[in-house]
Amino acid sequence: MSLGLVDFLAYVLFALKLLAIVLASLMFLLGLDDLFIDLVYWLRKLVRRFRIYDKYARADERRLFDVPEKPLAIMVPAWHEVGVVGEMARLAASTLDYENYQIFVGTYPNDPSTQADVDAVCLHFPNVHKVICARPGPTSKADCLNNIIDAILRFQRDARIEFAGFILHDAEDVISPMELRLFNYLLPNKDMIQIPVYPFTPQWHGFTAGHYVDEFAENHGKDVIVREALSGQVPSAGVGTCFSRRAITALLEDGDGIAFDVQSLTEDYDIGFRLKQKGMKCIFARYSMNDPQLALKREWRWGMSREFAQVICVREHFPRDWQHAIRQKSRWIVGIVFQGTSNLGWGHTKALNYFLWRDRRGLFAYLLSFLVNLLFLVLLAMWLVTVIAPHAWRFPSILSDSPVLVTLLWLNGLLLINRLFQRGYFVTRYYGIIEGLLSAPRMMWSNFVNFFANLRALRQVLEMGDSRRVAWDKTTHEFPALTTPMRVPLGHRLVAKGLISEAQLEAALTSPVRRRLGRELLLRGLIDSEQLVQALAEQLELEWAPLNPFKIAPELIAQLPRRLAIHYAVLPVAEEGATLVLASEGPVSQVALGVISRQLKRPVRCQLAPQGRVALGLSYHYPSPWQQEDTRQMLAVLARHQNDERLLERVSHHQVMLGALLQVRGILPSSLFNQALIDFNAEQMSIGEHLVARGMITAEVLYETLAEQATEQQVAYQIVREVA
Repeated sequence: MSLGLVDFLAYVLFALKLLAIVLASLMFLLGLDDLFIDLVYWLRKLVRRFRIYDKYARADERRLFDVPEKPLAIMVPAWHEVGVVGEMARLAASTLDYENYQIFVGTYPNDPSTQADVDAVCLHFPNVHKVICARPGPTSKADCLNNIIDAILRFQRDARIEFAGFILHDAEDVISPMELRLFNYLLPNKDMIQIPVYPFTPQWHGFTAGHYVDEFAENHGKDVIVREALSGQVPSAGVGTCFSRRAITALLEDGDGIAFDVQSLTEDYDIGFRLKQKGMKCIFARYSMNDPQLALKREWRWGMSREFAQVICVREHFPRDWQHAIRQKSRWIVGIVFQGTSNLGWGHTKALNYFLWRDRRGLFAYLLSFLVNLLFLVLLAMWLVTVIAPHAWRFPSILSDSPVLVTLLWLNGLLLINRLFQRGYFVTRYYGIIEGLLSAPRMMWSNFVNFFANLRALRQVLEMGDSRRVAWDKTTHEFPALTTPMRVPLGHRLVAKGLISEAQLEAALTSPVRRRLGRELLLRGLIDSEQLVQALAEQLELEWAPLNPFKIAPELIAQLPRRLAIHYAVLPVAEEGATLVLASEGPVSQVALGVISRQLKRPVRCQLAPQGRVALGLSYHYPSPWQQEDTRQMLAVLARHQNDERLLERVSHHQVMLGALLQVRGILPSSLFNQALIDFNAEQMSIGEHLVARGMITAEVLYETLAEQATEQQVAYQIVREVA
């Protein structure tokens, strides 16, 4: 080897030594920063363990049930989310232990496929509402949320309610059963509530998606808790965030009617600071369930703990491939580091500024980690050369004659062991020991992902010249798809079955008397009630069965309290093992079925019944205190002639519920009627009186509708008198 080359390599090694000292010093400072958070967390945990929980019992789900349900609104931005929104609504309706909530889905005028999917979901779930944004997409998430808030405010006005909480969710979120009860419990005393987010785990070799598991487990298991304790400020994660009515009102006032900054790529992060500056109360709520049935269902693995694994949280998928992960993280970096520094500046307290520094340090911390990894690989390669070629030239180790570097490396090694332990511990407590062990090799991969995300964010800002001009870059979501076939109109189904002709359908549709098509056809004698309910069941993809309400056994009636039967207009008609089968004349939402099931403490399912049968059954088995004498006499005659199917059919044609009349006359849309039912108490007043008291209809409208209902009943009375 020439002398010049030897000198060159010597200089290179000296430069590597200096670089190693600089990098080790900076890594040591960052390690101390992380160690401080660790010490505060564990000291706080010890204090709470021996000074608080030895005197007071830990909070559990019992106190969540003691608070009456307040109206809550869930906001879901949706751009190219076909199949995802439907699955979210289905899971929410079937698992949420709550009834008084509405889901508002923001769609775009140039995204017809998502709109069609949301329309199909709205038909099955009356508490889901489609919102069409004013501008074509994709705009920013903030712009979509502003359109959703406008729709929520209109719904409030029409439904005569005030939402207590406004909840942020993405379309692919899996929501904990008790999430809304937790928000309901904390509102209105807290103005921003954030619950933990735990990503779904990929296969063991999926390091890109897996590094999200590690980061969120540690951040939402420890870091945000310390942040709240020291600064009183909590950043929103963009999902699982609930804003109080007071918070939304303040944001609307600040923005002159616009709550979210449409140019921000991380509007949720910004809002946490804006609310803190207004002196509002923010909380990071880690609330664990004692009853595993009230937590998200998951497979139990060794190393998990109830405190972590049964916490109320949000679960969702994160990007699995390198490119999408870098796109998503670069958006976060632009929003938090660049836009956050520009828009928010620094706070007024040292504690808040410390955490702002921790938010923004990633711009160079990940570069530093990347350089450390590269230096490690270079030194490893040099060592391998000496192993593979023992007779090659050897140079002194960069550690020789450098006690400073040796000391720094030992200290950094100890800090690294602590880092691996901390991350592994919090991953293990929620996901189990296997994921906890995988968090160690995934830490290096995490550094690479974050480094290239920082490079992309920096390039975007430099290219645009202003961080606020960087475009919103949507992340692709994944969720088991819910496919819904096109719904064939009822009239076309009946024509296709050969039950009516096109001319008869047209005549029924153009009738001067406003009625639902099926009932109009019944009154014209063109079809019977079983033909109608069969067509409706096919259209709605529901089960149906014939029903004679006067032949229901009293033991079955006793299984369903009057308040539930009248409230949801359902009759108990059979028992299938532990399941109680209910009959209704229209679709009963999964939300309502969930409420009935929880109150009865048994599974229930619903099937359609022919026209008028449930109305007659409710009047017969659950009579109201103000039931008219004519109605009692009619029911008595029908009970005596319960085997006369023709009589039952004729009378049933003229049984129509008040809610159906209000909806068919266009006075009260089904979504508003369902909202009104939530706080309706059938033991105190009639549904009509309730609607008037709520201000949803006037007394004059109620009088006119009752008169129309009474006219139909008079026809039924006359039919019965002819038999009697």
